[in-house]
Amino acid sequence: MASSTSPARLDATLRAQLRRPISRGRRIWETSIAIGLGSSAVLSLLITLAILLVLVYRTTLFFQDAEYDEQHRVALQRAAAVYMVPVDPSYAWSIALALYPQTLNDLPSLERERVSLGYFLTGTEWSAGFRGEKYGMVPLLLGTLMVTTIAALLALPAGVLTSLFLSEYAGPRLRALLKPVLEILAGIPTVVYGYFALTTITPLLQSWLPDLEPNNQLSGGMVVAIMIFPMVTSLSEDSLRAVPQALRDASYALGANRFETATRVVLPAALSGVTASFLLAIARAMGETMAVSLACGGKPTLSFDPRVGAATITSYIANVAVGDVMHSGTQFLSLFALALVLFAMTLLTNLAGVFVLRKYRQVYV
Repeated sequence: MASSTSPARLDATLRAQLRRPISRGRRIWETSIAIGLGSSAVLSLLITLAILLVLVYRTTLFFQDAEYDEQHRVALQRAAAVYMVPVDPSYAWSIALALYPQTLNDLPSLERERVSLGYFLTGTEWSAGFRGEKYGMVPLLLGTLMVTTIAALLALPAGVLTSLFLSEYAGPRLRALLKPVLEILAGIPTVVYGYFALTTITPLLQSWLPDLEPNNQLSGGMVVAIMIFPMVTSLSEDSLRAVPQALRDASYALGANRFETATRVVLPAALSGVTASFLLAIARAMGETMAVSLACGGKPTLSFDPRVGAATITSYIANVAVGDVMHSGTQFLSLFALALVLFAMTLLTNLAGVFVLRKYRQVYV
């Protein structure tokens, strides 16, 4: 018996429904949603540009006015301490010179090396806040790279192996159990990780490495590896599960076992997504602050030995920003220069991840 509704009639009905005009209320609602989403994107872009402009402006002040501001600040503080003059900082310098012309002659020499862009980028000594202070960021950059490298060496292989297990070996029930655990690990506050490194990881490492300092880069790198492990695992597992089942079936048909299929077929097919997850996780590792500050300490140290403590860019910014530092002084302005460098590092790493994902992504139909 023939169907009461022919394919031609059904096709005409569908075309008529598609041609049916959208109601005015629905059109207004969809337009409002589009405007809201567009406004959010524009607002995010404007906030990012505002942050970048502030960093650039403050960094320019750091390089231009470092010597002038610091000499006047130190001279004013010493003049007030020597002559017991209660003055307002806004006009204290002129009053000190008017009352005591011999101030400059009595005070020690205030000359120091002027901060230059070349020395800031290549200098190997950072001693801000002390007499004869230096602003060479290499120790802070090295500390950041050391912690990031240790974290990457530990988290990236473990994350890929775990994602392969979840994608190719784990059953639906086990996968449904492990995925929330990873999300819980990703949601733990960083200060908890830092306290865990200080009270658990470091004592365990000291039992094996007697020369390990209480604050060390090895402990900081390990705790950052624990923090970025869920990100690597989750993003890599999503990329692996996006590979079509047909590729797996073809591999099995050619005689490959499950391990060979996972490592020689599925993983290469999802390599762009896995690489992007690596770069995004590294960018996050560079920006970790609280856990690194507790685990590694806050002293800028130029050392490739992971057993000693060191300050990263983020930990130094956090420690100095909450301390007793004049907001118009050179040391405070140096934080903006460091923040600009960190901004550039994380931005380039994220852009590299997006580029790899788009350039080498394989589209399956």
